[in-house]
Amino acid sequence: MKNFPKTVHLLSLGCAKNLVDSEVMLGLLREEGWIPSPHGRATVAIINTCAFIKEAKMESLTAILEAAQAKERGQYEYLVVTGCLPQRYRATLTQELPEVDLFLGLEYIPQLAKFLNRLVQKKLPRREFVRRPTFLYDHQTPRLLSTAPGSAYIKIAEGCANCCAYCVIPQIRGKLRSRKINSVIEEAEGLVGQGVKEINLIAQDITNYGRDLRRSGDLTNLLKRLVKVPGLKWIRLLYAHPAHIDNNLISVIKEEEKICKYLDLPLQHIDDQILTAMNRPYTGAQVRQLLEQIRKEVPEMVLRTSLIVGFPGETEKKFQRLLDFVKEAQFDHLGVFIYSREEGTAAANLKGHVPERVKEERYRQIMLAQRKISWRKQKEKVGRVMEVLIEEPAKRKGILWQGRTPGQAPEVDGVTFLNKGKAARGEIKRVLITKATAYDLYGEILDAEEGA
Repeated sequence: MKNFPKTVHLLSLGCAKNLVDSEVMLGLLREEGWIPSPHGRATVAIINTCAFIKEAKMESLTAILEAAQAKERGQYEYLVVTGCLPQRYRATLTQELPEVDLFLGLEYIPQLAKFLNRLVQKKLPRREFVRRPTFLYDHQTPRLLSTAPGSAYIKIAEGCANCCAYCVIPQIRGKLRSRKINSVIEEAEGLVGQGVKEINLIAQDITNYGRDLRRSGDLTNLLKRLVKVPGLKWIRLLYAHPAHIDNNLISVIKEEEKICKYLDLPLQHIDDQILTAMNRPYTGAQVRQLLEQIRKEVPEMVLRTSLIVGFPGETEKKFQRLLDFVKEAQFDHLGVFIYSREEGTAAANLKGHVPERVKEERYRQIMLAQRKISWRKQKEKVGRVMEVLIEEPAKRKGILWQGRTPGQAPEVDGVTFLNKGKAARGEIKRVLITKATAYDLYGEILDAEEGA
């Protein structure tokens, strides 16, 4: 089969970090003549999977089986599975999923096109290629952006140096590997040249950036360089570890206009015994002190956190302590994970596992409390004029556009719906907020003279 249609359909699952991997895959494939097929038929279907927790694994397996059925119907000729699932379960997947033609680990992303060519030409000696990951993309690596116009992610590091008791990421993604500052800056300049105005910095822990290069505090140095990139308007920090935030980082966020006054701060819990069992190197008192410092230095800071309910040993009293903290801390955005017992983690062997129904009820209570907080905070924005990055025409009747304020991160937070005014995708407009719900905002685009 020397001549075959080089068409590929790629489904990206999981987090933004996985999305960057998918964009890199598509960029590399495009350079080798492969054409992305967003819908319909393709020679190869690729499922870039997540395997972080039970729900993510189930989503990945469902997507694989659906693609296998589509392959049987003739929609695809070959099915390839990449990402975290084969990286974690290389020993069993070839037996459990015979429908899959190729399992490819993270280390082989740069050789993806070569593997696809060999697959279609039936020249692969086996179905599984996985080894310890060391690959780290840089500014010279091709990427095909899939995010909304005007916005992009930059992954500044790969792997993780933390050893949280519940987490398999270090086993899947490998050791911390930070990119050079110059590489990040050059990628940012290239993205701005493509019309990007917002860059979202991501890693497993962005505040650990540079520590493997023996340059502690490199995130602050990176930000000081990044704000100088001409044409870049917003810089957003996602996945910041509370134990690694220092005064210098807070100061640069405060002082630099381009850095969104937004911080994603996954705390996981507030009870000291639970934090110790999680191997999170801070106490509840230190969390409160950090939040107080951030809000004192940057009063307008929008804070997002994520929590875990039902961790082993979480008694009713310890959960109540967490619930009380949520009401006390008044986060702008909050996500909750139900603890997932993952094989190979330290937490899997702990005593005191919580029944599923109890975990689900605790999840419900936290989200109910946060909804009330979000609703109150959202209403306070009505009447204010805010900048909004225009992402796409809205799909709702009576709404013209959909976008985000600096206080709304892509995918994980709410959006801002616009029902008046002219705009184009990728523009940043001044908007009068006219209405709020618990998670979304509504507004009207101001003309230049009105917003002056």
